[in-house]
Amino acid sequence: MGESKHILVVEDDVRLASLIQEYLQQQGLKVSIEHRGDRAVPRILTERPDLVVLDLMLPGRDGLDVCREIRPSFSGPILMLTARDEDVDQIVGLEMGADDYVNKPVQPRVLLARIRALLRRFPGHAEGDTPSDVPAVSQLVFGNLRINRAAREVVLAGQAVELTTNEFELLWLLASRAGHVLSRDLILSTLRGIGYDGLDRSVDLAISRLRKKLGDHAEHPYRIKTVRARGYLFVAAGWGK
Repeated sequence: MGESKHILVVEDDVRLASLIQEYLQQQGLKVSIEHRGDRAVPRILTERPDLVVLDLMLPGRDGLDVCREIRPSFSGPILMLTARDEDVDQIVGLEMGADDYVNKPVQPRVLLARIRALLRRFPGHAEGDTPSDVPAVSQLVFGNLRINRAAREVVLAGQAVELTTNEFELLWLLASRAGHVLSRDLILSTLRGIGYDGLDRSVDLAISRLRKKLGDHAEHPYRIKTVRARGYLFVAAGWGK
């Protein structure tokens, strides 16, 4: 990943935090640990790590509260850990601004793959990490929609559209391949470094939120279409002038 990235692991399980730290450091990453949620916010905003691994259940303050508070001021990726096998935790975490999640028990190699995938999505990643089939441009324009990747800004009909990091990267991926159907497997592989298992609903939920923010029709979308049994299609001609 180029120069060593700083990862802050916010995890109250001392043994698990130490194991994660040891494994990630062996992979060339710089890793710090925080065990309490109420101390995590000031540390994140002061230290500005390249990525935060954030446990859901923490003493002092839970991970969702931490994520909610730091998201407006922290632009780095947030990877949430959850021991609960419930969709609602993952959904709420993504709504609060988390960029990805990993279920416990954590498999180190899976965690590393997710971390690397997230780091590739953010400015400052090493050259050569961007997939070769993604256009090397910093801005895309479709009628009254303008997507600026360098500034991480989206403007629709002259109005700024507030997107989470996850939503922005999904929109950029779809828009950069306008006119092509992208499968859930390709989307998950590109954005999160994992394949589609047939059950993961995170892509569908993100698409739903994205449509709402971009003023697409909820029941009959014409800007980001669902292609049955294949995936999603960004329609270049679906935007006004």
